[in-house]
Amino acid sequence: MDWGSVAGLLLALGGIVAGQMIEGGHIGSLLQPAALLIVVVGTLGAVLMQSGLRNFTRAIAMARYAFVPPDDDHGRLSRAFVFWSNMVRREGLLSLERHCERESDPFIRKGLGLIVDGVDAARLRLVLEQDINIYERRERAVARVWELAGGYAPTVGILGAVLGLIQVMENLGDPTRLGAGIAVAFVATVYGVGLANLVFLPIGGKLKAMVQNEVGRREMLTEVMAGLAAGENPRLIEDRMAAWAA
Repeated sequence: MDWGSVAGLLLALGGIVAGQMIEGGHIGSLLQPAALLIVVVGTLGAVLMQSGLRNFTRAIAMARYAFVPPDDDHGRLSRAFVFWSNMVRREGLLSLERHCERESDPFIRKGLGLIVDGVDAARLRLVLEQDINIYERRERAVARVWELAGGYAPTVGILGAVLGLIQVMENLGDPTRLGAGIAVAFVATVYGVGLANLVFLPIGGKLKAMVQNEVGRREMLTEVMAGLAAGENPRLIEDRMAAWAA
């Protein structure tokens, strides 16, 4: 769990609620289901239309990484590559085959498979770099879905405000119904701006950073596996893995 993300979100929400209460307002005045429905559903619809179903569903699934990031497997990989490097020097490249089948990371499994097949270090780099480029384009498109939501939400909030004002105009003769319309009008704007800046854009930023970290990780693994294919000293392999963690 990334407690910094949780604390940041709670701090932002707490500041808004505290400010509302200090000014003499009531928390209940910020709870408007109609405004929430307009902003959330309208924003999701606009994002779905632009990003497509595949990227949209993957973006929803990836949102959890903003609060529960993937486990850091650097220690395991460092030990594994040093072990594989020593084994290759003793037994040859074909000795990696049984370890390749047991490796859970598809990227590493592919690299080890290429080494077992006798692909030289230069060709190995080329193939894995192409995979990295494809991964980066695909994952950045998914992370961008949240940035799109951050762009649309304030505008949809303004749309909700206009709808609320239309309701007010239609009921000028009935003062008892004016309050609800005005509340929807202003709270919809609050929801749009608040969701964009406190939820959607921060999640998008964290996912982009996560994708960039994974790209750096894969680039380092590419160099390590190229060194493995070239028969580099295990000490050099270990030093490269240590540099990645620094």
